[in-house]
Amino acid sequence: MKTDSSSSSKRWLNEHVNDKWVKQAQQDGWRSRAAYKILQIQEKDSIFKPGQLVLDLGSAPGSWSQVASKRVLPTGRVIATDILEMRPLPGVEFVQGDFTEDTTRGQLSVMLAGARADVVLSDMAPNLSGNALLDQGRAYNLVSLAFFMMEEWLKRGGKAVVKVFRGEGYDECLNEMRARFNEVKVRKPEASRGRSTEIFLVGIGFKGAGEIQAGLEEEKEKEMEEGNVLAADDKPKGKKKKKLDDLMDGIYGDM
Repeated sequence: MKTDSSSSSKRWLNEHVNDKWVKQAQQDGWRSRAAYKILQIQEKDSIFKPGQLVLDLGSAPGSWSQVASKRVLPTGRVIATDILEMRPLPGVEFVQGDFTEDTTRGQLSVMLAGARADVVLSDMAPNLSGNALLDQGRAYNLVSLAFFMMEEWLKRGGKAVVKVFRGEGYDECLNEMRARFNEVKVRKPEASRGRSTEIFLVGIGFKGAGEIQAGLEEEKEKEMEEGNVLAADDKPKGKKKKKLDDLMDGIYGDM
């Protein structure tokens, strides 16, 4: 008897090997189809410029670092980190480890040598458990980690691109992003599968610590006001769970 997760895995794998962006990535020498997502965001928002310092969180297999390195080198730097191994890329400095741990953050601090990044990238996604709600919660936790890293290492006025997932926690992610940046754009690149729940938040103009706290309080007040206006009878009923295969597209669609 087939389980929903095994059926979803087989369906996803079949679509993946026939995906035009997967084939294009192989032809163009990118490590994954995710390269086209950040390239398409770059076309609209001009994230990268020569000479920048870029910090790529959850970088493996390395396609975002590839794109960044081609835009900022040779005068800039790309520092990538992931708990998974990543094959070396020309001009990209890599730290393997869990950046929630002091040891890994210490290594990153040594590399940064007191500098702050111009750009922080986060294409992080959790390992699938098969429980869509649990996976959504884990994805939200990863976004929270990205925010923590920004506050530690992104310079004032800097930019960020963060992958989030529509569903539980999305509104909170968007509000927290708005609290941290002067401008936030919501992007759904063409290379992102249409049914995928993944969305990319582009932050421009990172704020200082005091402004961030004030922004968080302001967003919280707005959320409370909106909650008071929305009566219980007006709330949508019978929301369907996000299908596992849709979440899988969002999480593994960049391989």
